[in-house]
Amino acid sequence: MADFSRGTPPTSSDVPRVGIPERLARRMTMAEQHEYLRTRLSRRGALRGGVAAAGTVAGAGLLTGSASAVERRPSPTLLAGPVSRKVDGSLVAPFGRHLAFGADPRTQMRISWQVPLAVKAPYVRIGLQPWELSQKIEAEVRPLHTPSLSAKLPAVDQYYLHAALDGLRPGVTYYYGVGHDGFDPTDPRRFSALGTFRTAPEKAESFVFTAFGDQGVSYDALANDQLLLGQDPSFHLHAGDLCYADTSGHGSTSDVYDARVWDSFLAQTDSVAASVPWMVTTGNHDMEAWYSPDGYGGQLARWTLPGNGPDPRKAPGAYSFTYANVGVVALDANDVSYEITPNTGYTGGEQTRWLDRRLGELRAQPGIDFVVVFFHHCAFSTTSAHASDGGVRDAWVPLFEKHQVDLVINGHNHVYERTDAIRGGRAAKQVPIGGSADAVRDGIVYATAGGAGARLYEFPVPDSYEGQVKDLDEVNSYHWAKDGSKSKESVEWSRVRYTGFSFLVVKVDPGPNPKLEVTTLAESGERVDHFEVVRTPGR
Repeated sequence: MADFSRGTPPTSSDVPRVGIPERLARRMTMAEQHEYLRTRLSRRGALRGGVAAAGTVAGAGLLTGSASAVERRPSPTLLAGPVSRKVDGSLVAPFGRHLAFGADPRTQMRISWQVPLAVKAPYVRIGLQPWELSQKIEAEVRPLHTPSLSAKLPAVDQYYLHAALDGLRPGVTYYYGVGHDGFDPTDPRRFSALGTFRTAPEKAESFVFTAFGDQGVSYDALANDQLLLGQDPSFHLHAGDLCYADTSGHGSTSDVYDARVWDSFLAQTDSVAASVPWMVTTGNHDMEAWYSPDGYGGQLARWTLPGNGPDPRKAPGAYSFTYANVGVVALDANDVSYEITPNTGYTGGEQTRWLDRRLGELRAQPGIDFVVVFFHHCAFSTTSAHASDGGVRDAWVPLFEKHQVDLVINGHNHVYERTDAIRGGRAAKQVPIGGSADAVRDGIVYATAGGAGARLYEFPVPDSYEGQVKDLDEVNSYHWAKDGSKSKESVEWSRVRYTGFSFLVVKVDPGPNPKLEVTTLAESGERVDHFEVVRTPGR
């Protein structure tokens, strides 16, 4: 039982009795739940707002052009609490490095990492050779305090560090090391702390990117990461439900939550994300209600993503970037979901309006052949667990068709499932394994890639994948309706189904006849599915 006289936040079992009355919680958004508890507990001195903010300065030299100031990220409102005193920096090793592009991957990179204790003067060293990290760039510190959310969980202080690099040269490999007072990555004893990254090319060329969702911390997640690294991707798309520190995923202040899982998650992904930009968006398990009214204070503390979306202060998981001949759009489907509703409508429709504008801009941009959109909740899936979200279908699918999006990637359902080419909610063209689709002529292919490492789901029908083909003319399923009910439907668009750990590998060919070669690899390296997305230039 939580001790409210000492300001301890409620556990899930406490909330109906002492926190939010159950009859109210069912009708409250996440923001309303947060404000209710915040106001109530603040009377006892339990919670108070805090702001993590620090400037970062980009240097000159290796960076072309002027030395630009770092992109100013919105500072999350965090739960304030005791902050550990600084210690001998030589005893504190950085971990959990993860890269992300800025809005322009040709010239911008964001480097983020974690330290277990507060340190002095954190920074990044960068250079064109590992022995010449001549440029030093100050890092921003974003401390994150999580109170004791139950008698079994201690309060946790975490320290996330971020450096923004602007004015980089296109198509260049850079070496970097992260450090602080007492820990210099150029010290020969610290060479294991060095990493590399490559900026996007100035002109279109062939490249590979990878994608999955629903990762968590597990041996299977680690195995997928290592196989993924072997594909030499230029970037990776993570469709949400990152680490499952919140195991409930209901977007409620009463969710079971352990902030320490993030330490394990970032340590797990370091071997890949330290060299491959890890472009993430938000799933339902990433709405961590204790950090902010909309649950994204933790997201803002841990990640630095392009700030060019509808409102990076409210929707950090909605943004876009271009890489060579591909435009990529990340969305936060918590905003439109009919299934899990604490954040439904939280942007007031601004994200959807921005999506319409952004897709139009990408389609009008010279040199962009393909547009890829990724987000968490599925537009088209047939698993027993979540199936399809009618909110996504109502809000966004018409825009995808209006702007002829080429490929849509989702997570949420912990399986691999791929559709035929869909138009108007129906299969417009069958796309068997090894087949092809043209978004203009045939319709859009939707891929659910939720087998990154979290516990797997099942289909109500047999698997259908390479080596075990069991095609069905129709599959009985359902979608979530606006009133929260499950609306039954019989669908003909479910083409490939696989209940195993897996991820997508997309090879982009910008030749005279541009195409996306999409392959799905199982954790074992077995090929589960492959198909092409083609586009006639100028269409």
